[in-house]
Amino acid sequence: MIKSVFAATAALSMSAGAAFAGPYVNVEANSGWTGSDYSGTVTDIHVGYEGSTGAVGYYVQAGPAIVAGDDVDSETVLSGKTGASISATERLDIYGEVSFMTGIDDADDGYGAKVGAKFNF
Repeated sequence: MIKSVFAATAALSMSAGAAFAGPYVNVEANSGWTGSDYSGTVTDIHVGYEGSTGAVGYYVQAGPAIVAGDDVDSETVLSGKTGASISATERLDIYGEVSFMTGIDDADDGYGAKVGAKFNF
């Protein structure tokens, strides 16, 4: 019985299906300055899920974002992002991400996107 469990586990780990995927918590603070003038900090408190299928890795996360501007009261809004990366070659990864943050009071929602490439030597 134990040998069959180990054999099944080994076979599943080598199959072409999805690799380990799982939930996580990501807390991140992003601050900004113009010259020496501090403009504020946004702290994301996200719950997410990440995984991979073959050469493609992915994640999705969302949660509250605490927006603390310089000399103003902080506000809590909703933010999130999702992204993916693909191993184009053994040394080259291509990645992309889209994000959003709801507006404060009557302000418009904000959106962002990034794409990039990472080359390993």
